Amino acid sequence: MSEANEVREIRINPIVPSESVLVATARSMRPKKAEALAPRDTRKHVETCPFCRGNEDRTPPQILTYPASGDWHIRIVENLYPVLGDERNQPNFSFGLQQTIDGYGRHEVIIDHFEHGTAVHDMSTDHLSMLFGAYRDRMAQIFASDARLKYVLVFKNFGPAAGASIPHTHSQVIAMPVVPENVQNEVNNSHEYFHKHHHCIFCALIDEALTFEATIYDRNSGEVRRKIDVGQYVVERGEKFIAIKPFASRFEWEVHILPLSHQADFLAINDTDLADLAAVLKRTMARLEAVIGGAQYNYFLHSVPHDEHTGEHAASYHWHLEICPRTSIPTGFELGSGLFVNTISPEAAAAQLRAATI
Repeated sequence: MSEANEVREIRINPIVPSESVLVATARSMRPKKAEALAPRDTRKHVETCPFCRGNEDRTPPQILTYPASGDWHIRIVENLYPVLGDERNQPNFSFGLQQTIDGYGRHEVIIDHFEHGTAVHDMSTDHLSMLFGAYRDRMAQIFASDARLKYVLVFKNFGPAAGASIPHTHSQVIAMPVVPENVQNEVNNSHEYFHKHHHCIFCALIDEALTFEATIYDRNSGEVRRKIDVGQYVVERGEKFIAIKPFASRFEWEVHILPLSHQADFLAINDTDLADLAAVLKRTMARLEAVIGGAQYNYFLHSVPHDEHTGEHAASYHWHLEICPRTSIPTGFELGSGLFVNTISPEAAAAQLRAATI
């Protein structure tokens, strides 16, 4: 990349303005240690794997299966090593500035597929629709089971660097009595934006991605400084969903999937829309595989919290799926400053993903 094309700028996250990203494309030329590609075990069945079909006695008892009878395709069990649980009830307490809240909640594993080495981009759209339907169903059941639970996070870790301890494809569900700070920040800032502009900020970003274009000139020389083209951040689009590369991407290949029509609560998604979500996700993951094959990644689902303020955020919040491939190891600057450093411009990354053959 020539010096004229280098990008070095701090971008502000429009959803959470306190979260900034330093886009510094020249940094991509420096010697660095990248995250290793995740080892891909493509075997359909592994005798010693507790998540493979036929090894059900090696996991805690099942909570649900899809389908409900016959050979299962998706299976939900309790996590053997939970970060939160409901087996104990400890009182909250505080002393001085120190305080604790009981680590109450749920931690479950969703075995995404009965085949050991199947990747998300390999799964059929019907299966992905079933998987996200399982997410929806289980979230609804957990919320209905205990009013103390304010948030349910669904997430997937793929690869050791992303936190996966078992190679068999799986997701996790953690229910907690508090709303995570990053979600609360999204909720608060989107509510503030709505109060000022009477419009959902996520919907506004989608509208910009689909309709906005501009040419920015240098005020002294008159030379073009930047061109913003319609659709340059769009990676994939279906009838009901869109995959967008965030303007202030924390990770080089980060992509967000959002419903095109406003919807705050993932629990409100219907089966028809699940099919379109599955198709957009499958194509998006196939593009990521084509460009950065074997990358380790996390994805997580952000939906409106179920607390006493749920109703007031229905018009301002917009649920979404964040996909975050881990292609570099955070540096001391990033950990110490909280400022993510992205060495590939989001515009260039989006262009490569759109151009990928899938």
